[in-house]
Amino acid sequence: MARGLWTRVPAALLIGLCLALAAAAAIGGEAGLQGEGDSVVLLHGLGRTRTSMLLLAQRLERAGYNVTNVGYDSRGGSLAEHVETLAAEVSGCCATASRIHFVGHSLGGLVIRQYLADSPPDALGRVVLLGPPNQGSEMADWFREQPFGHLLGPAGEALGTGASDIPANLPPPGYEVGIIAGSRSLNPIGSALIPGPDDGMVGIEHTRIEGVPLIVVPATHTFLMNSRFSAEAVISFLGTGRFPEAPDRR
Repeated sequence: MARGLWTRVPAALLIGLCLALAAAAAIGGEAGLQGEGDSVVLLHGLGRTRTSMLLLAQRLERAGYNVTNVGYDSRGGSLAEHVETLAAEVSGCCATASRIHFVGHSLGGLVIRQYLADSPPDALGRVVLLGPPNQGSEMADWFREQPFGHLLGPAGEALGTGASDIPANLPPPGYEVGIIAGSRSLNPIGSALIPGPDDGMVGIEHTRIEGVPLIVVPATHTFLMNSRFSAEAVISFLGTGRFPEAPDRR
């Protein structure tokens, strides 16, 4: 009976199905080979935990990377303390990695930048920063002036736009790095404070580093790491040093 069913299926449909399956297999094989032997270290943002990076970690693992998703007390320590935590994790997870890539969200991106300025690993690969306040955040300026501003913690309070804040004192990167910025906001206060397009916490213009490639995706700051566009951009940049074509931002 099953044999009779297949004989009634048009030959063109069978050919199309075979071609589709072959293409899917080719894509899966390419993804598996892309990150073979390479490690990726993920670092979450302010007030978040490693759980916020789990979806991105899974997508990177499917692309063939060995992923270490680092957790740290983002509101309980200084930038220097966060750098120490990251350094210890890297030395423990990636000593034999052929290449070590880094992906950081928001504050996590700045921790990565400071770590790489202090003691870059010999096997350093590429770096992707998700929604990083590379030129500071007006939202952080506003937040620390409020009675509850201390809730940001030592590093969070220093994410503003002032000359003494963390962003203004990070050296320019001497490695391959790309930036992913979000263009959607669920934060009316943040968007009112930030000039130009923003993700609710950081303006697109304030994510920039001169000479560093940037892609804008339709996502908010909070969920930037969960966006499929972000994942595609991360995987593309880690593998090739280039971002794909920017998605429709509408």
